[in-house]
Parts: sequence; structure tokens; C-alpha cells
Amino acid sequence: MRTAYPDPAPARAPDDARPRVLVIDDSRTVRLIIGRALAGTGLDVVEASNGREGLERLRGTPNVALVLVDWNMPEMNGLEFLSAVRADRAYDQVRLVMVTSETEQEQVHRALSAGADEYVMKPFTRDILIAKLSLLDVFGD
Repeated sequence: MRTAYPDPAPARAPDDARPRVLVIDDSRTVRLIIGRALAGTGLDVVEASNGREGLERLRGTPNVALVLVDWNMPEMNGLEFLSAVRADRAYDQVRLVMVTSETEQEQVHRALSAGADEYVMKPFTRDILIAKLSLLDVFGD
């Protein structure tokens, strides 16, 4: 006898009007952790594995309000990504957050000087990440 199972819920198509967060990290695990931390915030998550791919995703994805970017990645690192985005006036309203294991004050200064709006040091908790992002008013009340 076959057991009838209900059809799975259809995958929700992204709403082009919803704000999106672009998570750029060469570690799939870190991208997954950040994606789970942002679940329930009202932001759709888009991923990229390096800065070059991140630029492509940013250019091809509507309504990116926030980018979380790692520093140390192949092809294009996070600092290069920040500089490239801040050089394009079309992305002036996009909030950029460096999420990295670089903890020296000089590195924090370099990221902020390159255009990062915030800096989150790894390892972090969900509460720390959400608190930092709340300062940037990206969740829309």
C-alpha cells in the first residue's frame, strides 16, 4: 500500500521588492551560518564565494540593501570589493559590513576608510551580528 504524502510547499520565489543581503565569503559554512543568523529578519539572502562573484551578484540582483563581506578570499578580497563598490555611485545607499577574522585595529581602520559601514569580527554570535546590523537600519521596521 502506498502512503500518500502531501505535495511539498512550493519554493517561495524571491519578491523583487524585498530587501536583500549579499553574503560574500569563500567558506560555504560561514555563508550558511550567516544565512541562518539572518533568517526571520525580512531580508532575502544571496551568496557569493569571492569578491569578483560578489560584484557580479550585486550588479545582477535588485534591491541589495546590505553586503556582508569577508576580507580574505581568492580572486578579489574584501577590501578590494569595498573599494570597487564605493567607486560606483549607483551603490551609495548599499550598506557594507566587513565580517572577518582580521582583528588588528589597523585593519579595522583600513576597512572603514575603504567604505565599510560596520566591522564584525569572527567568531561572532547571532546576537552580535543582529546588533551591529540594527545600527545600520537595514531591517526596516
